[in-house]
Amino acid sequence: MKMNIWNPWHGCNKYSEGCDHCYMYYLDAQRDQDGSSIYKTKTNFNLPLKKTRQGIYKIPYGTMLHVCMTSDFFLEEADGWRDEAWEIMKIRSDVIFYLLTKRPERVEKCLPSDWGDGWENILFNVTAENQKRADERIPILLELPFKHKGVMCAPFIGSVSLAKYLECGQIKQVVCGGENYDGARPCNYDWVKQLRRECEQYNVSFTFIETGTKFIKDRKLYTLPNKRLQSEMAFKSRLSFHGKEMLFKLKDSYGMEIPKVFLYKPYFRESCLTCGSRPICNGCSDCGKCNQE
Repeated sequence: MKMNIWNPWHGCNKYSEGCDHCYMYYLDAQRDQDGSSIYKTKTNFNLPLKKTRQGIYKIPYGTMLHVCMTSDFFLEEADGWRDEAWEIMKIRSDVIFYLLTKRPERVEKCLPSDWGDGWENILFNVTAENQKRADERIPILLELPFKHKGVMCAPFIGSVSLAKYLECGQIKQVVCGGENYDGARPCNYDWVKQLRRECEQYNVSFTFIETGTKFIKDRKLYTLPNKRLQSEMAFKSRLSFHGKEMLFKLKDSYGMEIPKVFLYKPYFRESCLTCGSRPICNGCSDCGKCNQE
């Protein structure tokens, strides 16, 4: 799987139940680092603007960049860096920036002065790890001025019904996946099926990316320590659903809309065919890891 990630800053403060066994904290601990230490990254901050020797952007038109996957874009500690990050996203109006937050109540005051009714190249998502957080965050999501909105139920640690939020038509994508690493809490197959039914009812795209380490199906608890196996099991469930297409009107540096034919198109290897994340993936990165397995 190729997930283009842009981490302009790193580190975070645990904020809700979904943070209890944060994967970033776990991975930082493996490197003897403190996940609560928040800092602006040096070499990656301007990643979207980096070019080849030929003067071509390294990140091509139409790529989706996942932002702050080891932090939260709307973290209070990042207030001094965010304006510069917004400016980079404005310059790269030909790239889709995927924003995910557990802090939607901070968003409105953190938007740029020229935001208007939203930028076309931003896909804004809130985390809804359980019903409590869904009911807390999604009403705020629906009131915020973004052209493209989604919900991430991950780590999926409690049953969630989204029907009353999907019926308005603002939410275009729902993604869910179980929890991993130390202390992983179980994800229940019945919760996933319910989300799929609701998304299908309202023609909203739904992607089940992985089962998580602990997965309950037919009242039996399974342990799946390998993330690739988790992803394959999610794929084999056939629960992912392609709803109404999200259309991003991306523009070049001259303000001209870029025809779809010129946008980046992911390509996949045979090993990608059974990956649960494929519907939301940027394709194979040719990292060579598949050949080592």
